[in-house]
Amino acid sequence: MEYKTILNKLKSMANPEAVSGMARYGINPNNNFGISIYNLRSFSKKIGKDHELALKLWNSGIHDARLLACFVDEPNKVTGDQMDSWANDFDSWDVCDQACTSLFDLNPLAWEKVFKWAESKEEFVKRGAFSLIAGLTVHDKDADDCDFERFFPIIKKNSIDERNYVKKAVNWALRNIGKRNLNLNKKSISCAKSIEKIDSKSARWIARDAIRELTSEKIQKRLVKKDKKGK
Repeated sequence: MEYKTILNKLKSMANPEAVSGMARYGINPNNNFGISIYNLRSFSKKIGKDHELALKLWNSGIHDARLLACFVDEPNKVTGDQMDSWANDFDSWDVCDQACTSLFDLNPLAWEKVFKWAESKEEFVKRGAFSLIAGLTVHDKDADDCDFERFFPIIKKNSIDERNYVKKAVNWALRNIGKRNLNLNKKSISCAKSIEKIDSKSARWIARDAIRELTSEKIQKRLVKKDKKGK
């Protein structure tokens, strides 16, 4: 499917009334057609995978087109420069999260980008680091526990960041590591308890929310069942 055809289709799918609703949830309303993520995912399946097309869609600057780019790009063709370039363009949490958990986390370079982006001063670039962690916990089935344990220091370090989109992503990353298996669950809870001692409102929120979920009966039962199944 050609680029111009796709843009025309996106315009026909526009839902201006939805844009204001998205804005209330922190989604950037600029250059936004208001198309739901579910409709964009469905449309992407009709388009198929196309790296060059994804680059054009991203460069359009249209919010919906950038989300679509995350779904049609080919992970194995994504370069480190592209990852950095797109991260610097992040201007909304939904675009950040879809790029990081639907595309970038499927590329081996994601692991090194976590540490690089975690040092960024830009809110959405930093959020991207922890969105990557959240995505890797789900999609990298071959990673060892020690690979994820390397993230605990940067999770603790950035737990004091009071910015909403960073704080929530740090929490997300910690919780997802703790839901991968029983071993990482125990270590994530331990990390959370050390974070809880930090004199920071953000850190305390991150820690207590993570502890509440990771120690819940629901999560514990699921992880025990998963552990038995794996033996």
